[in-house]
Amino acid sequence: MLIVAIAFTVLMIIGMPVAFVVGISGILFFLQHPELPLTMPAQLTVTETQNFALLAVPLFILAGNFLNVSGIATNLLKLASVLTGRLQGGLAQVSIALSTLMSGVTGSSIADAAMNARLLGPEMLKRGFSKGYAAGVLSYGSIMAPIIPPGIGFILYGTVGQVSIGRLFAAGIIPGLMLWAALAVTIGITAKQRGYKPERDKAPTIKEVAQASVAGVWAIFFPVILILGLRFGIFTPSEIGAFAVVYAVVVGMFAYRMLTWRNFRSAIESSLIDVGAVMFLLALSAVFGYGIIFDRIPEVISAWMLGITDNAYLALVIIVLFILIAGTFMEGSVLIVMLTPIFLPLVTQYGIDPVHFGLIFIIAATIGNYTPPVGGAMFVVCQVLGCSIDDYTKESWPFLLAVSLVTLVLVFVPSVVLFLPNLLFGMGR
Repeated sequence: MLIVAIAFTVLMIIGMPVAFVVGISGILFFLQHPELPLTMPAQLTVTETQNFALLAVPLFILAGNFLNVSGIATNLLKLASVLTGRLQGGLAQVSIALSTLMSGVTGSSIADAAMNARLLGPEMLKRGFSKGYAAGVLSYGSIMAPIIPPGIGFILYGTVGQVSIGRLFAAGIIPGLMLWAALAVTIGITAKQRGYKPERDKAPTIKEVAQASVAGVWAIFFPVILILGLRFGIFTPSEIGAFAVVYAVVVGMFAYRMLTWRNFRSAIESSLIDVGAVMFLLALSAVFGYGIIFDRIPEVISAWMLGITDNAYLALVIIVLFILIAGTFMEGSVLIVMLTPIFLPLVTQYGIDPVHFGLIFIIAATIGNYTPPVGGAMFVVCQVLGCSIDDYTKESWPFLLAVSLVTLVLVFVPSVVLFLPNLLFGMGR
């Protein structure tokens, strides 16, 4: 695997698209093993595309794009403004609340960051927020998107690792709210130091809260319906993806009446691009993954790690640090597809719950979207706001610290992650 690893690294450094990097590296493995037929890469690629469990991925992507053009964002912005506009930091607090409420809609940190940057970024700059601070808020606020269901990361991890997607969905709710609280407190402290005022002068009335909540109820109940549907066996993960698409279309056409033919077509076009990129990567990862299993890489890493420590928490911290470093160079979905077959067998040997590890894994992989050198959400937000990477890095460190502290709590207190999954689905993976 040494030649494969070198080729993988070199191709990544020169900027080749990740799917091609994975595919070419995988084929190099087969060229090194003449005893394996060269027809296998094609067979593995086709077989992976026929994995029924992966049907949930394009369906949830399509549902998210439909919801994005259905008018939900506008109504949730009103709700977020009513709930948090009175807090210190004004629009910064509103953006964090909006990201949390929209998490069940977008499912993607980069998509969420891009939407918030275009929606709230210009207004934050008009109100006196510095570009670096605004970019930090808008980018790190999107960390809830893959955590609060139905995040695509959970579906990928659950499919690759054969872990219950329903339990993963449930596991994301409390940590997602914890991340919101940590970022809100951080904004409150830093905004007070910088003199950023609240968006509203008065606390909202009960009537205002009720009206805003009614307008946003369709988005708020979306993840709840998904989890309950899985819990009571009404849907399989693939079937609930189809339900999500129907739900999004019905809400856009009849509840908000903003899903026009033009928006419908736009959502379809965006979904084709997103689905093509993700499924192409997944299909080619089957070739690369075969080499990992054939050379017994998980067993080698497990033996090495067990030789270092028998402490589960220390092992988990080492793995998280590796994922954090890798996440600064690779997109989160790539890490999930590539590293789940390696690390999941290892953590189970330490007695770590696969759902607990999955949640930590996805958070750690997502953090790379907000840090140099190749953070996807960072670049999107900085481009929209015209912010330099230097200013962003200098002014966003409090948010990185807040997210890191929450992650440490989740690492060492697994009951926080597993409380809802065990309550709703019972013990298990």
